[in-house]
Amino acid sequence: MYEFVRGPLLWVAFIVFLGGMIFRVVSFIGLSLKKDKVIYNHFNGKWALRSIFHWLLPLNHTAVQSPVYTLMAYLFHILLLFVPVFLLAHILLWQESWDISWWALPENLADYMTLVMFGVIIFLVIRRMALPYVKIVTSPMDYFLLAVVGLPFLTGYIAYHQWFSYKTMLIVHILSGELMLVLIPFTKLSHMVMFFISRAHIGMEFGQRRGTVTW
Repeated sequence: MYEFVRGPLLWVAFIVFLGGMIFRVVSFIGLSLKKDKVIYNHFNGKWALRSIFHWLLPLNHTAVQSPVYTLMAYLFHILLLFVPVFLLAHILLWQESWDISWWALPENLADYMTLVMFGVIIFLVIRRMALPYVKIVTSPMDYFLLAVVGLPFLTGYIAYHQWFSYKTMLIVHILSGELMLVLIPFTKLSHMVMFFISRAHIGMEFGQRRGTVTW
């Protein structure tokens, strides 16, 4: 079972992820060409990058109005990227399969970062339940996606500390990661890629075409 989920099933997950994201990007560009083709006459890399970095950095109105949420959101995305990519166990798998490796987080630090991720997810859940203006736009899918994101961290943490059957938890951990990969192109999680494309599009629309930075 372990060899299957780590081998063929992992390849299926990667293919669905890559194929799905390519489809989303192509569909977005195709729709924009159909609805507002003139925007591409105003293509400007400076305004596209300016729009992206404006929202990557805490310079927008959301950061000013909700500093605590902004901090939690930054932690959420940073941890979601850094822990899986720079976890020693994951790097060793890449080295074993492809003979490539890179710098790894100290294991104790990765452990603490995982605990912080649990705290951030709990905060985001409580926020969605407690704040009326957030609750009204929250659907069951939002809670489901937070669970999908948190499950690989939870199962990886349990497997690392060997609280239950290590092999079983390792399989569940891999499956949870593959589930997240498969769901990314078809859910709000796709913003991990679509964010950059949509922000670039908005930057060219409002900056280059309309001459304003009111994004």
